[in-house]
Amino acid sequence: MIKIGMIIGDRYEILEKIGTGGMSDVYKAKCHKLNRYVAVKVLKQEFSENANFVSKFRVEAQAAAGLMHPNIVNVYDVGEENGIYYIVMELVEGITLKQYIEKKARLSVKEAVSIAIQVSMGIEAAHNNHIIHRDIKPQNIIISKEGKVKVTDFGIAKAATSNTITSNVMGSVHYTSPEQARGGYSDEKSDIYSLGITMFEMLTGRVPFNGETTVAIAIKHIQEPLPSPREYVSEIPVSVEQIVFKCCQKSPDRRYQSMRNLIADLKQSLINPDEDFVKMVNPNEEASTRMITDKDMVQIKKQSNRRDSMEEELRLKKIRPIFEEEDEGDDDEEEEDIDDMEDEEGEEEEYNSKIERITTILAIVAALLIGFIVLFLVGKTLGILPFGGGKDNKETQEESGKVEMPKVVGRQIEEVKKELLGLGLSPEITYKETAEYDEGLVLECNIGIGQMVDSSTEIILTVNSGTSGVEVPDVVGKSTAEAVSTLQGKGFTVSKTESYDTKVAKGNIISQTPEGGTKAPSGSAVTIRISQGAEDNKIRVPNLIGISEMDAMATLTEAGLKVGSVSEVNNDDASLSGLVCYQSYSVGSYVDSGTAIDLQVSIGPKQATYSYSGSIQAPSPEEDPQYRAGVNVTVTVDTADGIQLLNTNTTSFPISVNYTGIKSATGTITFTYTVTTDAQTVTNPDTGEVTTTEGTTTQKTITREIQFTPES
Repeated sequence: MIKIGMIIGDRYEILEKIGTGGMSDVYKAKCHKLNRYVAVKVLKQEFSENANFVSKFRVEAQAAAGLMHPNIVNVYDVGEENGIYYIVMELVEGITLKQYIEKKARLSVKEAVSIAIQVSMGIEAAHNNHIIHRDIKPQNIIISKEGKVKVTDFGIAKAATSNTITSNVMGSVHYTSPEQARGGYSDEKSDIYSLGITMFEMLTGRVPFNGETTVAIAIKHIQEPLPSPREYVSEIPVSVEQIVFKCCQKSPDRRYQSMRNLIADLKQSLINPDEDFVKMVNPNEEASTRMITDKDMVQIKKQSNRRDSMEEELRLKKIRPIFEEEDEGDDDEEEEDIDDMEDEEGEEEEYNSKIERITTILAIVAALLIGFIVLFLVGKTLGILPFGGGKDNKETQEESGKVEMPKVVGRQIEEVKKELLGLGLSPEITYKETAEYDEGLVLECNIGIGQMVDSSTEIILTVNSGTSGVEVPDVVGKSTAEAVSTLQGKGFTVSKTESYDTKVAKGNIISQTPEGGTKAPSGSAVTIRISQGAEDNKIRVPNLIGISEMDAMATLTEAGLKVGSVSEVNNDDASLSGLVCYQSYSVGSYVDSGTAIDLQVSIGPKQATYSYSGSIQAPSPEEDPQYRAGVNVTVTVDTADGIQLLNTNTTSFPISVNYTGIKSATGTITFTYTVTTDAQTVTNPDTGEVTTTEGTTTQKTITREIQFTPES
């Protein structure tokens, strides 16, 4: 049974459970050899006990481990320990496509096509390596926090399907191809069908076939035509609809014959979405009934005459013994006969015979070479060959990340601790009282000198506490507060660590080092292990501060938690603008599965606000000497950031205003009005002629800068 804190394969430390499925549980782990975090998928017990399944699973998983592609969750290792079968994979922090679809109801066409292209590229890489997934579905597609799309679970699907795992366990009946539903042979085109169903769900938010039982759904895959996705979402382009239709044809021969062709059409749909360029394939088209032209009849008669004249010669040629063909003289004679016949079929027969002989010879040579290579590798591994021997055992162990245990017995504990920590080893210290040796001297060690160990090895040092040692209180089973108080009361310092335990109540002490009743120097550290209760009941709250709201939602969903209320607030840290600045549960705390975490998203530092109150006076003589009271004036008040506070027409001033919450410190008042001058009459003194000049009309615009008052 997998427990938090245990180490499997001498390198993978199990940190926390991050997911579960019908066939396996997934844990986050740390690889101490390469110092990186990985995902460890552990088969459930009912599958681990099936030898047939385990055999197929290991073969397929090892084949998948050879795949390396940006759109595939890469497999690093496959192993078994004490009946626990596991796969070590790349750790991708993100959300499954199924969860993403459920969160968004349905995806946009552009987003769905982009995801389908990335998935297709990953599957294409697998198909090029002769690996078929057989379980393509949104649950096996992960969208990382960086937006990268990755396909997971290569290898496990074939082992399951070939071992007659039921559909409800696989959870894949909604996406299975007709040939898989019948239990027949499946190949690369089965993955294309399942991807088509996945595209249908991305575009519409639903699967095309549903039913009360898995059998009913499987029958629909075999018999019922695929509904058009445009029935549910009318804006889906015709090209995308035709791509889905071609992927989901009942006959594999009518689907895309390779992922490369599918990718080409998907990319074309992004460029010309409304163009109907998808070519549907009908494999029976060439065998259908059609009219024979006159040209066809002439050709048929010509070929018929040729075949009649050559039938006997071909019959004799086919029954000649093979050893006669190997005779050089017979070969020359046969070539002359064929030249005289001028028969295309005769030439093709001779060509095929030669190719067959060459192929046979090459196969024999290849078999011999493979045999020599296998013998060489076996001899090299066993060390029975005089060359290419294996490396020195010590060198090999050091390369694997192990170190040699130094001499510790008889040395002072502080000196030993410093050396062991420098080697990456973490010792546990127990104490023993004796007057025969100096205080602080290492008396015993559970690891002998010269043994090769790694950081996961449990190293227990027994140290002389001296005759002045203080008895360590037994705090196992007590609450954390009581244990800390008791130990500190005796003069010890307390070091805490946490662990899951189904038998010890949460918050109580599981174990302590040194044990109660032994003696240890006053002031030394006592490590207590605090229970966090049953493993499956609590989930560690992730850190959400500083990431976007969407990433926070994805992180919580992946962890088995929910998003509570989301509000926007001001935050003085400008770097957090647009990001989560508060979460209702602190990072690292443990909560029940499904707990809602409230979030606050920063809208940036709080901005200063201003007010504007008082009265607006008419244009002054300094601003416009021609202004006259009673003129109809359009008055506008605008802030510096483009917000209009006032727009009115008036013939009388002043105008009273009162505005608050203004985000700009300055603004302008604009007066727009028309000025008409009076008509003028002029009399010529010499002639007495009177001339009248009409008045003019001019539109005036006066702008006045204003300063708003800061609000407290």
